[in-house]
Amino acid sequence: MDFVDSGLYRDITDYAHDTPAWVRHTAEIGTEAGLLVFVALFVAGWWRARHADTRAFAIAALAPLATAVAYVCSEVLKSVVTQERPCRAVTGAAPPLAECPPHGDWSFPSNHATIAGASALALVLARRALVLLTAPLALLLAFSRVFVGVHYPHDVAAGLLLGAVVALTAVRLGTRPAVRLTETMRASSASTARWFTGPGPETVARAVPPYAAHRRR
Repeated sequence: MDFVDSGLYRDITDYAHDTPAWVRHTAEIGTEAGLLVFVALFVAGWWRARHADTRAFAIAALAPLATAVAYVCSEVLKSVVTQERPCRAVTGAAPPLAECPPHGDWSFPSNHATIAGASALALVLARRALVLLTAPLALLLAFSRVFVGVHYPHDVAAGLLLGAVVALTAVRLGTRPAVRLTETMRASSASTARWFTGPGPETVARAVPPYAAHRRR
């Protein structure tokens, strides 16, 4: 089957081979390293939310779970579509910079792009200011999968969209039960549960000024 964007795939992979060696090596490493950045952001978001209100913590805790759900959806869709990788299917294309996955590891949609799209949106739902970091990172990670030659452009576009939609749905549906669970865990006598959820917003007791106490006498 010849896909509409096979020509675009060839153009991108040809361009990849014309770039400096350090760019090619960075792209090869970056396709995996980008996922580690999202993992670090999840951990940082969870740690920061331990001192936030229950809803903020619930969303921060749901972010990696929503991403995992998106990944599962991507795997299911792959097994239904069974589209061959472009590094084997597109004739006349430049050799991929990354090793072409084995037959049976299907191309549509891109798991990396799905995870990137889900992670980016879930993190933004937890903290809107992160959009300036997560959105460009997701787009760059998705593009890198075409750049190294293991996905069609439509694979990564579909992956980004799928990840964002699933993450949004999962967070919206899961927020209310997650809030109730957070409240239960924060009130629990189990130290592990209280450590995981954190104490919530810190309340600073205001000291009564001496003159105020003197006036009440």
